[in-house]
Amino acid sequence: MKPVAWITGAGGLVGSYLVRTASRWGPDWDVRGLTREDVDLTDEATVRRLWREHQPALVVHCAAISRPAVCEQDPELARKMNVDATALLVSLAGDRPLLFFSSDQVFDGRQGWYVETDRINPINRYGETKAAAEQLVLSHPRHTVIRLALTAGASPTGDRSFVEDMRRSAGAHQRLTLFTDEFRSPVPAGVVARAVWELIGQKRSGLYHLGGAERLSRMEIGETLTQWYPELASGLRPGSVSAYRGPQRPPDLSMRCDKLQRLLSFRIAGLRSWMASRQGQGRDLWDYPTTDLNP
Repeated sequence: MKPVAWITGAGGLVGSYLVRTASRWGPDWDVRGLTREDVDLTDEATVRRLWREHQPALVVHCAAISRPAVCEQDPELARKMNVDATALLVSLAGDRPLLFFSSDQVFDGRQGWYVETDRINPINRYGETKAAAEQLVLSHPRHTVIRLALTAGASPTGDRSFVEDMRRSAGAHQRLTLFTDEFRSPVPAGVVARAVWELIGQKRSGLYHLGGAERLSRMEIGETLTQWYPELASGLRPGSVSAYRGPQRPPDLSMRCDKLQRLLSFRIAGLRSWMASRQGQGRDLWDYPTTDLNP
């Protein structure tokens, strides 16, 4: 029998890609995807019961309250889900490998092109909860943290990706103000799935960054997406993060991924190069193709 691998947040963007690509990239595992409907990770008694039933040999923890605005509105819920639920899984896993998805939002965005050894300094509640959870996970030498960049893809519910958010706004004929001075390193969900399964296969632990190879402003991201989604074009307008009046936004969360790249059998693509290589491919354009992309 194959060992059991838990993937929490299987109904979300990254979790769903990990589950559906497991037969290709993680065939040695009996993957059990856990959604919110399957288990409330803040319900300790239920989580412990399910753990005893499944006896997972691996945990890939994707589940989170990941929208910064929601974390600001309900900090108690954000803490329970992003920190307390992680602490429980870390405790249950013990010496078994656990991989936790953190975020580029643990940085304040003043620097850009962050590496793993740079000092973290979150400026919003979401980043604070992820930073706290990182400490819990990295306290065990067999556990792994991946700080994930903005991720492009198609989720089961159609509302977990920034691409889906933009398309929904365009469908409602809403104008999209995209900052020209806020930068990210967006990465396709298919790249994330393959990289994570390879890292698991190598039995690696520690801290890694995972983002695309290109540093793009929010406006550049929107303009790039119009190649596949022309309905976005008429609604895009440039703006400045300095004029934003909501919760603080880190201006530059681009990350370097050299540490992880050295371990992988394939090149981590940037958003522009990925889209150029996948033009006309059909199916889920954000998934990794059956054959490798050109270097």
